[in-house]
Amino acid sequence: MLDFEICNAARLRRDPSFDGQFFTAVKTTGIYCRPVCPVKQPLTRNVSYFPSAAAAEQAGYRPCLRCRPESAPFCPAWNGTRTTVERALKLIDGGALDRGTVDQLAGKLGIGSRQLSRLFQHHVGASPLQTAKTVRLQRAKRLLNDTDLPISEIALRSGFRSVRRFNAAFRDLHNRPPSELRRTRPSNRPGNRYVSEDRSHAFT
Repeated sequence: MLDFEICNAARLRRDPSFDGQFFTAVKTTGIYCRPVCPVKQPLTRNVSYFPSAAAAEQAGYRPCLRCRPESAPFCPAWNGTRTTVERALKLIDGGALDRGTVDQLAGKLGIGSRQLSRLFQHHVGASPLQTAKTVRLQRAKRLLNDTDLPISEIALRSGFRSVRRFNAAFRDLHNRPPSELRRTRPSNRPGNRYVSEDRSHAFT
């Protein structure tokens, strides 16, 4: 479980050692960020914390375009462990739920789908399907920012089964089509850490 005071102190310090360990959601803007985000700090009463990007998105928050949560390192607390959830996350990152079902994923892990969902809710704060959706959209954002591939190719490479589904998922999360996000990317990409053009979610 996340400790609010620890997370809040790390956010206020913009402590890089906490990058990837939690995400800050701002109730007044509907945006979630990394603890190292360079924007003006929100008021403490307006924030809550989530253990993963998938959990924040499941709660209805959109990723910040300044700090790019999709580029955050994976939570170090998982590194070196041999848990069922870690194995599942690696399989999801490899596309297990792009091609198969939660039942099939659970079968590979030797457990039932209900148990897998409970483990994800406990450790990740989101369902396996939401986690897979977040992973696909994160892949897509990286490709949009760092390559000149056509949208149709990005959709397929990201794990979406059709461009229509990709566009719908992207609009649902970002309130804009992927082509519009590409137009706002910085001129010095790839490798740029922040997208400075999106300043619409100034914190209060």
